[in-house]
Formats: sequence, C-alpha cells, structure tokens
Amino acid sequence: MTIHPAAMAAAPTEQPAGRYDRVTILLHWLTALLVVSLFALAETWGFLPRGSALQAGAQALHVSLGLLLAAVVARDIPAGSYVNLGIGQPTKVADHLAADSGIVLHTENGMLNMGPAAAGDQADPDLTNAGKVPVTELPGASYFHHADSFMMMRGGHLDVCVLGAFQVSAAGDLANWHTGAPGAIPAVGGAMDLAIGAKQVFVMMTLFDKKGRPKLVPQCSYPLTGLRCVSRVYTDVAVIDVGSSGAVVRETFGVTVDELRKSLDILIAG
Repeated sequence: MTIHPAAMAAAPTEQPAGRYDRVTILLHWLTALLVVSLFALAETWGFLPRGSALQAGAQALHVSLGLLLAAVVARDIPAGSYVNLGIGQPTKVADHLAADSGIVLHTENGMLNMGPAAAGDQADPDLTNAGKVPVTELPGASYFHHADSFMMMRGGHLDVCVLGAFQVSAAGDLANWHTGAPGAIPAVGGAMDLAIGAKQVFVMMTLFDKKGRPKLVPQCSYPLTGLRCVSRVYTDVAVIDVGSSGAVVRETFGVTVDELRKSLDILIAG
C-alpha cells in the first residue's frame, strides 16, 4: 500500500537520541590520534611503509569531520520536516536528530520514518537505506514501491534533502554524479530528482579536493546534476549559503571569513 507523506502527519515520530554526542566525538578524535601515533612508530621502526601514518590520519580526520558535520546539519533541519539523506556522509545525519524533532526520513528505495543506522543484532539485510546500509525503522514507518518514492521526490513533497557533491557553484548549481575522469563510473541515481524536487538542498562536502582545489566554485566544470538548486553547503571549515545572491558565510570552523575569501575564487558577501 502506498502512503502519501501527508498521511504521516499524525504518525508517531518518537526517535532515539543521537548516537554521537560531543564527548563521544572527542573520544573518537583521541582514539584516532592514538592510532596515528602507533602507525607513526611502526613506520619509524620499519614495520610499515612510509606514508602509512599520514594515510591513517587522513582517514581518521575524514571520519571525525563527517560526524561533526552531520551533527551541524541535523541541528539546522526544521522540526517536522520530511527529509531525504543521500548516500555516504549524509546518512550520518540520522544519528543526530533529536528525539522530539518530528522529522520523518524518506529513503529513495521506498520507506518513510527511517531511523538511525542499525547496529549489532538490529541489522536486517532486508531493511536498508538507498546506500544498502542496514537501518532501523521508527513507529509509523511505511513502505512503498520505488516508483511511488520517486513521485514523492519529484512532486515537491520533501522539505530537505542532504547530498554529497564534487562541486557546487556560488549560484547553487550542483555537480555530484560524474567528474568526467577517464574510467570513472557515472552514478547519477536519484540525485537529479532530489535536487530539483526538494524544497531545500543541503550539501555536505570538503571545501577542497585531494589536490587542494576549491569545490565551491564560480561555475561548475563537472557535468551538472541540477541548476540553482543548492541552498546551503556544509564543509569542514565553514557553512555557506549559496544562491542568486551569491555566497554568504553562516559559520566557520577554525578559519576567518577573510581567509576563505583568499582561498576561494568566488565573491563572499558580508
């Protein structure tokens, strides 16, 4: 049976508390630091190849930043919203939603009122999100055909979607399905439907790629997913609103707005 999002208004939305609080994240960072230190010692003694410690540190930093960003995104989603979380880092947002938020999570593969990621005995291989990660279901959860799920996405029934990206332009253009690199496998999925159908599109990404090039750009050089669809970008160093008025910095993490202006090729207002 297909259940329209509006029919879920009276459904129970009790959600478990976020799995990662600030103390947990701090402990994660300290554990990562210990692991990197051990890798560095093993590298110094010749037990591991050179560069192993740096690689381990980059991976630990990536995971930790993902947890922190997910908490910031969850904080900014309005209570009572219908939300789709993209594959990858965006799925972590589910673990940070307040129990009384009334937020209903939608999955591309046909589920409403999805809960946080499943762990241990909770994991059911037949109950997954669009990224095939085992998840939990909350009271009032419903299931429906993939086609009906896309009707919800395209019909403007989602308040917010959270996606990853290769590039975002200052005007809000989104490129997140293909870099154009030889041998790269295109993976557009339902991103174009979400980007155009959701009322607000939040993007989670690092501000610079592995070569140090900005991913927030004047114009996207990668194939586009959607035009002028992104409203806000969450990065490892700043939260930035984008759109017809250009880029506006809402929040920074360890950098100043002037430093951002020097690092990016876009006009930052304010």
